[in-house]
Amino acid sequence: MQVRSRAMWGLLLLLVTPIVGVEAERESAPHGARPNIVLVLADDLGYSDVGCYGSEIRTPNLDRLAAEGVRFTQFYNAARCCPTRASLLTGLYPHRAGVGHMLQAWHPPGYTAGLTEQSATFAELLQSAGYRTYHVGKWHVGGVGATVGRNHPLNRGFDRAYGTGGGGSFFRPDPLYLNRTPVRPGPGYYTTDAFSTQAVEFLEEHYREQQDRPFLLHLCYTAPHFPLHARAEDIARYVTRYRDGWDALRERRFARQRELGLLNTNWRLSPRDPIARPWSEVTDRDEWDLRYAVHAAMVDSMDQGIGRVLETLRRQKAERNTLVLFLSDNGASAEALDSWPNPARGHRPGSLVGAADSHRCLEIGWANAANTPFRENKMWAHEGGIATPLIARWPAGIRGKGVVNRSVGHVLDLAPTFLDLAGIEYPATFRNRTLHPLEGISLTPALRGATLPARELGWEHEGNRAYRAGDWKIVAPVRGEWELYDLKADRTETRNLAARHPERVRDLASRWQAWADRIGVVPWDTLPGANYRPAPGYRKKSESVR
Repeated sequence: MQVRSRAMWGLLLLLVTPIVGVEAERESAPHGARPNIVLVLADDLGYSDVGCYGSEIRTPNLDRLAAEGVRFTQFYNAARCCPTRASLLTGLYPHRAGVGHMLQAWHPPGYTAGLTEQSATFAELLQSAGYRTYHVGKWHVGGVGATVGRNHPLNRGFDRAYGTGGGGSFFRPDPLYLNRTPVRPGPGYYTTDAFSTQAVEFLEEHYREQQDRPFLLHLCYTAPHFPLHARAEDIARYVTRYRDGWDALRERRFARQRELGLLNTNWRLSPRDPIARPWSEVTDRDEWDLRYAVHAAMVDSMDQGIGRVLETLRRQKAERNTLVLFLSDNGASAEALDSWPNPARGHRPGSLVGAADSHRCLEIGWANAANTPFRENKMWAHEGGIATPLIARWPAGIRGKGVVNRSVGHVLDLAPTFLDLAGIEYPATFRNRTLHPLEGISLTPALRGATLPARELGWEHEGNRAYRAGDWKIVAPVRGEWELYDLKADRTETRNLAARHPERVRDLASRWQAWADRIGVVPWDTLPGANYRPAPGYRKKSESVR
């Protein structure tokens, strides 16, 4: 992967046509100035959960970013939180970065408790080139908790950090830290609001003390990850809106996605997941309506917080030369957790969904709807598990407004993009560490309106696996047979062509195996997590407990 030099970046600025106006002229950055970067990451957000991707949820700030920038329709993550974050931060496949599963040291070097020494985060590289760097929110690549380790954000390139290691309660998160100091949430604390507030405070601090330097802000919300927690006033906006159920919601969102030009009109809506009940058979509809109302409120609250960050950029006159991106770490989750009487992930009997003592999840019916129009969910390598919205706005660098870009991209590409825009050559060694080469490509041409070249990408998580080469994709669930899809004709994966094209399946399977061997995938059945069985306390997909 070739990263542009500073000279090439200067040429790029000459080629970009800015949007001219009084405010734009007043905010123009000095010629050749490196852009600020704001990277916002949602957690367990479905492909259709944002208004500009087909949702009815109120997301005016994200919709405005899309109207003023570009939406990508074929952008991918790594199917789950830890692997995606590792890949996003480093530009490497998760196994190469040491996070082939979650954070268990099962099989080094691909399956460890955090990022390996053979990786460098984009924050480390930007920081070394003069950027001021800030992290807010969920970290989840190791190094925070009782022992502050090598992979704490402050040891991985961030000057300031506030947040939590993983997920958990939105009202009582634990752990919670500011830089290296543990923090105890007080009365009225709500994670999404606190993350937004801290992001604003870091930006204001930057413009008081470091305004001569470009900045990176990586804002990682835990919303709308389980447990379903939201403020009552936000929930009230959505109660009864989902009383007609997930089947009707999928149809509405699918129709809206077609109107928005996100889908090929020949694609069919994927069938309801076979584990999900038809809505007509659901009896406790008030309970399920409330669950999605809380989910919607969580997305709404996140959008409100993003609006506060955008307003801060505008107020600081930084809007024009700031690249803002938004995406999700995986598809919506179909998991079901209830560890009661253990309160850590337990739902107190009688508690109201959305309140602090509740612990409810979307489960398969609503997750299926959130991932419209695709099949499967978080952890799977079908499109519903790995497809994410990606919205980018950068007035000084993106040509056009309201653009829909159909290029294939991956979270691997974000680190190379940031280095490209900052004029940084990716090093072979960094701070006495030998680094793996970058796997991604720069998205800069796509931001300028070009279509990226066809490429090959691989996935593996918990034995779920996939390989995409151009428009062809093979995909298989754990211990399942390869399926084959022509994504140009059928991105919703409704017509399995494996029996019709066995030679193509064999070829792509061989490429997947070569990819897996190169990046350090080991057979899932040899790892401790392979002993999963659905249980009352945890189910991956609302399966029946056997």
